[in-house]
Amino acid sequence: MSLYYRWKSFEEDEDRPEKPRRFGVTEMRGPNHTLLTQNVLQEIFESMGQFVDGLKFSGGSHSLMPKSFLKQVIDMAHQHDVYVSTGDWAEHMTRKGPSAFKDYVEECKQMGFDAIELNVPSLEVPEDTLLRYVRLINSGGLKAKPQFAVKFNKSDIPTGGNRAFGAYVPPLPRSTELVEDVDLLIRRAERCLEAGADMIMIDADDLCKHADSVRADVIAKVIGRLGLEKTMFEASNARASEWFVKQYGPRVNLFVDHSQVMDLECLRGRNLGKNHTSVLGSSYFLF
Repeated sequence: MSLYYRWKSFEEDEDRPEKPRRFGVTEMRGPNHTLLTQNVLQEIFESMGQFVDGLKFSGGSHSLMPKSFLKQVIDMAHQHDVYVSTGDWAEHMTRKGPSAFKDYVEECKQMGFDAIELNVPSLEVPEDTLLRYVRLINSGGLKAKPQFAVKFNKSDIPTGGNRAFGAYVPPLPRSTELVEDVDLLIRRAERCLEAGADMIMIDADDLCKHADSVRADVIAKVIGRLGLEKTMFEASNARASEWFVKQYGPRVNLFVDHSQVMDLECLRGRNLGKNHTSVLGSSYFLF
């Protein structure tokens, strides 16, 4: 491991603090597309744990696991100062009745989760209900993390003079059309933060899923209004991560696949790509 650290050095003014960090956060995707065993996670935490801030169970994968196994994974993450997020699963609870979401929050707390993610497009609830969920999560002692996409269902976009907060908007039939509205994303994200949300997750779809078509204007507007520390972007691949670090420096918060953690840390440290000789050398000594 000592050989690995010979090349690793941050600039003094860009060095990130020790965990828990408020910026330069790396959240890692847990079991979803691939099955990560406890041994694999243990190896990741032991070799790269200081670079991993959070573990997210994407796609509701935690709902398919035995509670005993899930608790062991959560405890393992906590031993390495890694917080654990539910990922987008809360929308399934809201369809089971008014009390189901409160029960879900309590169950997540008992299991040891630190954060509950709210996939706003999938929730399909009014804004006041979304804010109530945020407050409910906070009152349960957990962190709320709403996830927004740049496109909204056309039925959810207020029209004309009804855009003011609190204005009555007659319910309309659900539409299948998606419409981009960056200002609406920002306003609702701001209200979530005011209600106590810990951070806003921005979905990669239609924004930064492909490195050659990144919506730099939209990303700049979101960061300009919400702040770098209060936003986290999903980086779907290594090229997207490289774009974010080059544009916003090592302090940008990113959600990446577990296979990209080391490449991202290389980028944060010295702005090096995965083909750089230092990175290739470090991989040899690590694995």
